[in-house]
Amino acid sequence: MILPNFSEESKLWKKRFKYVIGVDEVGRGAFAGPVSAAAVVFECQTEELSELGINDSKLLKPRQRKKLSKLIQDGSMAYSIATVGVPAINKTGIGKATQTAFRKAIGDVLAQLSKNTEYSILDTKYYVLADGFHIKYVKKIGLKNQKAIVKGDRISISIAAASIIAKVHRDLLMKKASRKYPKYGLGRNKGYGTKEHREAIKKYGLLKIHRTSFNLSRFEK
Repeated sequence: MILPNFSEESKLWKKRFKYVIGVDEVGRGAFAGPVSAAAVVFECQTEELSELGINDSKLLKPRQRKKLSKLIQDGSMAYSIATVGVPAINKTGIGKATQTAFRKAIGDVLAQLSKNTEYSILDTKYYVLADGFHIKYVKKIGLKNQKAIVKGDRISISIAAASIIAKVHRDLLMKKASRKYPKYGLGRNKGYGTKEHREAIKKYGLLKIHRTSFNLSRFEK
């Protein structure tokens, strides 16, 4: 198996982009719960990071993701996880909510960097590598300094790392929700539209953590 690597990041470092921010989201297509986005910045290519087995979070087992999430957080220059809840998703739609989560995560990473005099972002070039699509209205970056990569979490190690920490975070939130709403199997399906989940909606109705903007009422009796 070919794992994500630093090839995309290396191209940008050679162009003197000091900070390459990998971003990805989790939960965009779920029936319930928030959407989460993460941003990760690595200082440079290292053998240690390359040998951790960082990959698209969907291809890893839960124990692997949990272990890697901590290693990524410890080994990154900066990282952030941003979550946008169901009320905002139902009000603005999942597309805008996802973009909001991305902007929050990137903004927080930039704030972290600016507080560290050793890694000041003043007069420094930085770039975003995103999984799938560009992110609009990102202050200090815009669309010019972005690259949207199809299946980027299987190509860029920074994007893959973001996918892992975002998924571990959101999965934990859904496990907590499962304890509150045990009849919906949220700890197993993580809010996605599995047969189990659809049958629970049909039997017990919609919860306040369901995305009404997804017209889930069609699954009710």
